[in-house]
Amino acid sequence: MVFRDLNPRLIRYLRALVGSDAEDVAAEAWSQIARDHRRFRGDYDNFRGWASAIARNRAMDFLRRRGRRPEEPVPIEEIVNLAGHDHNAQEAFDRIDQGDAIALITALPPPMAEALLLRVVMGMNAKEAGRVLGKSPGAVRTAAYRGLRELAERLETGSDAAVPKDTT
Repeated sequence: MVFRDLNPRLIRYLRALVGSDAEDVAAEAWSQIARDHRRFRGDYDNFRGWASAIARNRAMDFLRRRGRRPEEPVPIEEIVNLAGHDHNAQEAFDRIDQGDAIALITALPPPMAEALLLRVVMGMNAKEAGRVLGKSPGAVRTAAYRGLRELAERLETGSDAAVPKDTT
């Protein structure tokens, strides 16, 4: 039951980090989760954070081995008309294909992208996401807010211009 609920979320999260290798990285993460699960203590929300941290660590290891980040952006022109002017993050995410939404998010600077992925895709609160990222809940909220603001601006203007680097 836990696997069926969490694995699709982990795959979406990992797809944003490692592209088409997400399922391989998820398999490595689940292997470590299975090996170390006896040491885990806590409820489902804690487990989701623990599993996400393991998956993120496996993704970072994978990227270091490969020496790259995925670049599979979706042209912004393809989705600019799908989002309305008055929307919140979840409504915008629901109105566009999840693959397109994740591609838009991954075009943001990594601190913003990871904060949004953990908050929206993984469904974590700022405190849980902060534990995964090694940041304070306030830093996660700020990065997520800046990322949402940048996405809204891109959707409204149809811009695919470079995003300024996050200083969080």
